[in-house]
Amino acid sequence: MTSTDQQPFLSVRDLKVHFSTEDGVVKAVDGLSFDLAKGKTLGIVGESGSGKSVTNLTILGLHDRDRTSIDGEILLDGKELLTASERELEQLRGNKMSMIFQDALASLSPYHTIGKQIGETYRKHTGASKKEARERAIEMLRRVGIPQPDVRVDDYPHQFSGGMRQRAMIAMALVCDPELLIADEPTTALDVTVQAQIMDLLKDLQQEFGTAIIFITHDLGVIADIADDVLVMYGGRCVERGTKKEVLRAPQHPYTWGLLGSMPSLEGPVDVPLSPIPGSPPSLLNPPSGCRFHPRCTFAEKVQGGLCSTEQPLLDITDGRGSACHLTDDQRREFFADYAATRSH
Repeated sequence: MTSTDQQPFLSVRDLKVHFSTEDGVVKAVDGLSFDLAKGKTLGIVGESGSGKSVTNLTILGLHDRDRTSIDGEILLDGKELLTASERELEQLRGNKMSMIFQDALASLSPYHTIGKQIGETYRKHTGASKKEARERAIEMLRRVGIPQPDVRVDDYPHQFSGGMRQRAMIAMALVCDPELLIADEPTTALDVTVQAQIMDLLKDLQQEFGTAIIFITHDLGVIADIADDVLVMYGGRCVERGTKKEVLRAPQHPYTWGLLGSMPSLEGPVDVPLSPIPGSPPSLLNPPSGCRFHPRCTFAEKVQGGLCSTEQPLLDITDGRGSACHLTDDQRREFFADYAATRSH
């Protein structure tokens, strides 16, 4: 999904992440591939349980090695992460790659000040003194827009508002100027005004540092604001990917149509009813055969031979664009035209 003149900074190839549980094996991620270049943002979108967060925790090495079976390849700036030792991963985490978690209040320790938590990350990777770490923490709080950072650096997380805690989390994630930043639904619990501020902050910081960003969300509206490329996940697999413009304006997969149909449109009439996707996401303990979306897909019966329930569709990627669906190109154009017409009338 990167242009031909850019070498991917992060490359994921045929990633499979399976968990052993008392009930069986959970196929959380089942054959995922993508590339990401520096200075670009990849939006990964899908419902809860689609494998978004597991993918990125695996990139960081934050998985239970005793219960997890992992196959594939993850290259970060040419270094293979799946065979790296825990010591090597600890050196990379917070330094070359970092993560902003969804719930800042749960992720920050209530027993230590904001400044100490930011400073400890900096000290661990740079060997800085306590004084230098404190100065760096103040600098980062100022950079992410915290007022009076030289005073607030000594506050505890409960003394910050939700938006300020999220800014503090971003400051902590960026304190060592990582080259890869993973943001796991960082704006979900925030009101729309603070959400917009956080998005602008991430874009400004990316422009300043050239950071590669993976932005995980279930909200296509957020994707439209921040992403360069989009990867749509369902049931542990990629079902569609392309540039933001391609995926949002001319989606190719019925699941993506469903995600868009469940969102209000700013361009069409205000009285157009939303169309939620019927059913529930599949159990990854016992996923459906064939296309994992077929039990919920209103177009499965249009495919001849019942292929949707028997054969897994291939993800046909050309120039970074493609989808995993048994519908023919002509069918996709016809059905998407019908979908678009219902959204505009």
